Amino acid sequence: MTGVWKRGLHSGLSLTWTLGKIIFPVTVIITILQYTPVLPMVIDWLAPFMGWFGLSGEAAVPLVLGNFLNLYAAIGAILSFEFTVKEVFILAVMLSFSHNLFIESTVASRVGVSWWFISSLRLGLAAISGILINLFWKGGSELARYGVISSEGPAPEGWGEIIYSAFETALIGVIQIAVIVIPLMIVMQWMKERNWLDQFSRWFAPVTRFLGVEKNASMTLVAGLTIGLAYGAGLMIQAVKEDGVSRKDMYLVLIFLVSCHAVVEDTLIFVPLGIPVWPLLLIRLITAVILTASVAFVWNRLETSNRKETTHERTYDSI
Repeated sequence: MTGVWKRGLHSGLSLTWTLGKIIFPVTVIITILQYTPVLPMVIDWLAPFMGWFGLSGEAAVPLVLGNFLNLYAAIGAILSFEFTVKEVFILAVMLSFSHNLFIESTVASRVGVSWWFISSLRLGLAAISGILINLFWKGGSELARYGVISSEGPAPEGWGEIIYSAFETALIGVIQIAVIVIPLMIVMQWMKERNWLDQFSRWFAPVTRFLGVEKNASMTLVAGLTIGLAYGAGLMIQAVKEDGVSRKDMYLVLIFLVSCHAVVEDTLIFVPLGIPVWPLLLIRLITAVILTASVAFVWNRLETSNRKETTHERTYDSI
């Protein structure tokens, strides 16, 4: 048992270091940017486009903060304005697809999938969902009533306090990663050495088969679905090293996870805003399943077609 703890702790620390090298500097940079003219400039630039999604110009504030920072910053901004129920729901769906963009997409890109592909997919899903909800939902015109309003602490004054706050936020972020990743990797190591992971993969095989993903990526799917994209991508990094996950499966898993990840936390966090959360969850889940299965189907057809062409060429050459 001691050996399992040591091997799991080593894997956890190694993965924390891998993720921390990404999360720490990005968090510092993004945290500092919010006290510069950069964020207000981006918000002013985006405000005229909010009408495409049925949103007022002020909605650019939570969208930018949510993508640059996190969902908590976005919700704090939503609470600062008077939005209709429809606007809050559109914001919730868009932010569910696209939030914490720089950190989560950078971590996910470490498995070999393009950062631009991941970020573009997330932003594209957010934009399309906002446009469609605005077009097809005619209700929700009443003002939203927020159940819980959280107060923020005092803003740092001067560059010294700003830089200190940025490093403190980044350090806390890495510690939070470690608190989750290290116990998770110890449990994973214990399950692996008892062959529970193989059993779990067999149980989850019908789901992965439907999505067009091999069963050795099942734990990554479950981890990302329950605890977040960054953690799922972290497990994918380990899986690529240890289990030989294919390039196709890396793309399919990340397509699924950018569409639907951390379903418990990212759904419940919107409860205080007084919007229906079940439709929010279903939209994300259905989008993830349909999009991943569709890409897998097309990918498999292309692979089959390429194999047939290669076989035909070889046959022709031999003749």
